[in-house]
Amino acid sequence: MKPNVSFRPAVEADLDLLAEWNQQLIQDESHRNTLDRPELRERMAKWLEGEYRGVIFIVAGETVGYAIYKEYVEEIYLRHFFIRRNLRRKGLGQAAMALLIQEIWPPKRLTVEALSRNQTAIAFWRAMGFEEYSICFEIPAQN
Repeated sequence: MKPNVSFRPAVEADLDLLAEWNQQLIQDESHRNTLDRPELRERMAKWLEGEYRGVIFIVAGETVGYAIYKEYVEEIYLRHFFIRRNLRRKGLGQAAMALLIQEIWPPKRLTVEALSRNQTAIAFWRAMGFEEYSICFEIPAQN
């Protein structure tokens, strides 16, 4: 059975929750971001006051995740996409993405980034129909 996911816009009252979830997302991705929760909250506030938009996903009255995105003339860039850890692998991510695509976003090119070592995210995005477009290479700083 497909989960019944609804949404509402992210607002200032959500900033603490968004910062908490962003911190979990950073951990899940094994990202090198070192911002603490207050810094993540401040960054999220600036994004939402600026050109980014956010939505909170809801199932049966319970908040289950969020998305942060920026709309350009020819594309939508999905900056963050997060479903609570204990609710993953239940179809919520797929249902939330379908909601974004069908009800929130206009028909445009969609882009999202995943760290190369985050195989779970890569598999999810491929399953959602995303295709690889580029690969970024780096040489980490040498101390």
